[in-house]
Amino acid sequence: MAHKTSHNHYDYFTFPSGLRLVTVPMDSTKTVTVLVLVATGSRYEDKSNNGISHFLEHLMFKGTEKRPGSLDISQELDSMGAEYNAFTSKEYTGYYVKCAAEKVDIALDVISDIFQNSKFDSAEIDKERGPVKEEINMYMDHPPRRVMELYDQLTYGDQPLGWDIAGPKENIDKLQRDEFVKYFDTHYFAQNTVVAVAGNINPDVMKIKVGEYFNNVREHEPLKAKPVTEYQKEPGLIIENKTTDQAHVAMGFRGYGRFNPKYEALEILSVILGGGMSSRLFVEVRVKRGLAYRIRNGVSSYDETGDIITSAGLNNDNMMEGLKVVLAEHRKLTEELVPEEELKRVKDYIKGLFVISLEPSDAQAGFYGEQELLENKIETPEEKLAKVDAVSAEDILEVAKDVFRAEKLNLAMVGTFEKKKDEIKKILNSW
Repeated sequence: MAHKTSHNHYDYFTFPSGLRLVTVPMDSTKTVTVLVLVATGSRYEDKSNNGISHFLEHLMFKGTEKRPGSLDISQELDSMGAEYNAFTSKEYTGYYVKCAAEKVDIALDVISDIFQNSKFDSAEIDKERGPVKEEINMYMDHPPRRVMELYDQLTYGDQPLGWDIAGPKENIDKLQRDEFVKYFDTHYFAQNTVVAVAGNINPDVMKIKVGEYFNNVREHEPLKAKPVTEYQKEPGLIIENKTTDQAHVAMGFRGYGRFNPKYEALEILSVILGGGMSSRLFVEVRVKRGLAYRIRNGVSSYDETGDIITSAGLNNDNMMEGLKVVLAEHRKLTEELVPEEELKRVKDYIKGLFVISLEPSDAQAGFYGEQELLENKIETPEEKLAKVDAVSAEDILEVAKDVFRAEKLNLAMVGTFEKKKDEIKKILNSW
């Protein structure tokens, strides 16, 4: 059944196939972004094919019947100055083309062709094994990124949320064409997909065009990811031994899933701790003590769980002091209300950043498309900000007490600290 809903900001339409379309008209831009989002990622994999979602994303621009080679696709998009790329996360995969508004037909033609008719040529798969493995190597060589992977490994263990999105290199070597075709057919299908088109468009015209271009989409039974099992009794620690010039740390607590009513309070808590140059951690760790150049806090959320994580590059010699200061700042938030003035400033910071972030058409496509894909509902920017406004200092104190607990605390590190493991554990156990 096709159905349509209209809103001031966006239009939503479901095609008879189950494919969903979100259109976001923007008068203020000369661009259009066509974004295809599919509800699959590394948490839909198993041990033997971990990495296939990401590898498959690499193959999406490699050729179709109509555009046999990767150069046929890249030259067509490059010749109109388009931006195009793809990305894989644990819960979804996306690819997009952003171009001048008058070139939107080409963008739709290419992206629908890729979605419906990718060939997965065996020779292309073999050639792409090298770049995928080099991407894995690049992340291994990049401690700020690597430490976040270790954090997930420590927090979620040997289950999909604890595995690297790119998978182990031995999987990349052995995945075969028939596995890609099967994965594509069973994960990239109409009911599992949202097409978001944002920019200088007419929504009614776009609905007709998307219907014409996406006229051959696969259908399949809905997918469900296995729920994550969480079991922890005391603070966790993982250290990857590597010679580095600073201590790379990711220190976090288990938080909330995206549907939790306390999620907005947790986001505000995160900004109080480590969003911007006037945040508590930035001031205490960098400005007052000079222990780090980079320190920030962020929230990650999945369907049923999430984290609030501080990531930093601490001075090697004063790493212990840095860890103590970070924990002390968390502790304060469980003991006293955030002053009204600080709370107002943080909310204004969130609102300002949010408005700025939504200016380009690709951001609008992502904002609306991801909500529909992951939550099956859409909130406008105004509705999102109203939720932020509604959070009180009492709410934040309650969330801090709920989340900042010893049995939810985890620390991942990259550096040469094996000998200091017991000392580090002592700091964590003092929580």
